[in-house]
Amino acid sequence: MIPGKGDGRQQGFYKWLIDQARSKAGAEEIAEQVVIGLVWTLCRSGESAGLAMTPQSYTRTLNWSGALAGQPLVELVDGIRSWEPFESAVAMAAINTLCQPDLARFEHVVELPQQAGNLAVFEHFLPRIKGARIVVVGRYPGLERYEQEYDLRVVERQPGPDNYPDTAAEELLPAADWVFLTASSIINKTFPRLAELSRLATLVLMGPSMPWLPELTDWGVDYLAGTQVRDADLLQRCVAEGGGRILFDEALQYVVADIGRPRMQAVREEISRMAGVRDRLKQGMEDWYSAGSRGRFPQLAGYEEVLAGLSALDTQYKWMWDARNPAGGRE
Repeated sequence: MIPGKGDGRQQGFYKWLIDQARSKAGAEEIAEQVVIGLVWTLCRSGESAGLAMTPQSYTRTLNWSGALAGQPLVELVDGIRSWEPFESAVAMAAINTLCQPDLARFEHVVELPQQAGNLAVFEHFLPRIKGARIVVVGRYPGLERYEQEYDLRVVERQPGPDNYPDTAAEELLPAADWVFLTASSIINKTFPRLAELSRLATLVLMGPSMPWLPELTDWGVDYLAGTQVRDADLLQRCVAEGGGRILFDEALQYVVADIGRPRMQAVREEISRMAGVRDRLKQGMEDWYSAGSRGRFPQLAGYEEVLAGLSALDTQYKWMWDARNPAGGRE
């Protein structure tokens, strides 16, 4: 379950993220190159490269230009707390340079076809999301091909004609069965709240900005859908030359990892616990009326609250199960 709540939960997430990145950094690791392209921001250190989406806001200049390369990565990652969007993006790229996709840490991993970009992630999940209520946070090119056949809503900070504004997330996410959340939400500081709103949904955190941390399941994430670098030199050239979608042709490959099974087990255990509470309250109610008591059972409201909670948990567990058993079998 998602730790913390309110403003403390947001502060806790970014402290946790910085701690995770620092734990993977050697004292001498530096940012050898930092490139802020039109679409992507890149950080390189040795054989490692990390990406973050460049803020889509105009700035004439950045006052720290020329001072990034050579800085220790452990210092750059602190910028993820910043509300200055470019500083936060550079920090996210530095974090991803440290949090490389060590796929051996994951039990359930699927490498997706190259040259399909973000749509490769949606194609992977299509057999599982048919008939589900789907919310995508972030407008991905090509999504319109699914909107006629799937119950799909798109939330966007700068919405187009067929999108919902980001304020609609407060209503749409709690009612969703599946949420596909852009990892750039970490950069713009909306991730903690969006993850909290998605706690009853199967949550897929996706995009090249995503840090490869299986512990993100503690923040409500079920699937990581991020990228691994196939050609770091080509990646750097594409970023520096303003590339976007072209990165997926040869430089990057999408990978999906199921990290939500511990969360699924936690929901199952909570169902078992609450079922015990329900049974005890039900027995107490039967004893109350069997003893000839009149009037309302004193704990009736609590009993009804437990029944509602169990119903929500059962629905959540069903979608978790169906997500991993789309054809009734096992992955």
